[in-house]
Amino acid sequence: MGKVYLTGAGPGDIDLLTVKALRVVREADVIIYDRLANPDILAEAKDGCEFVYVGKEDSHHILPQEEINEVIYRSALKYENVVRLKGGDPFVFGRGGEEGIYLRERGIAFEFIPGITSAIAVPEYAGIPVTHRGITVSFRVVTGHESSNKDHSQIPWENYKSDDTIIFLMGLHRLKKIANKLMEIGKPKDCPVAVISRGTRPDERTVVGTLKDIYEKAKDLPTPALIVVGEVVTLREQLSWFEK
Repeated sequence: MGKVYLTGAGPGDIDLLTVKALRVVREADVIIYDRLANPDILAEAKDGCEFVYVGKEDSHHILPQEEINEVIYRSALKYENVVRLKGGDPFVFGRGGEEGIYLRERGIAFEFIPGITSAIAVPEYAGIPVTHRGITVSFRVVTGHESSNKDHSQIPWENYKSDDTIIFLMGLHRLKKIANKLMEIGKPKDCPVAVISRGTRPDERTVVGTLKDIYEKAKDLPTPALIVVGEVVTLREQLSWFEK
């Protein structure tokens, strides 16, 4: 019986992979990876390492989460070193907690390896600080993709009225709804918004607008994409670096 390393792959740029994550990737007997993990990381694996793709896209899952849990468990019964490679960080909308609980209930040893979350790294590559003295002292990270089996939204929209910076992950296909809901609760129509597509990757692209017009400007961007709402978006004019 082996050990599972629930490993954050970071936001996309392979150079943002942590030293510890790289070490376990190189020692892995099998790597179970998702769509958001940079596939170039797999080139670091040793000869003979098995690769299992369990990617998810909007409305299309190779495997449902319950089956992914079972794949990880069965791999631990077969291999000594199992790496579950997840885009970003395992605990930031990464289902890492669910996978850890599943393994614990079955007596499988596991370890979490944090990854740099896209919630901070992607805006940073786009030149948008999530906090900035004199503009914002807080930020909120929100899923833009709720579970489809929920009868009611779990997002407490009314609480966001006074938020300084709001970051939506996985929300591009719901961009129009997000913008409309924020205006409904009282956010000004001219509140700055940025949508960052494929952040930290060579083809990163950022579109800037307001709550009123961001949907029309950014609706055709490719996924994955991240949405930043707040005055910090205006700092991009001075701090943009990566896309240049």
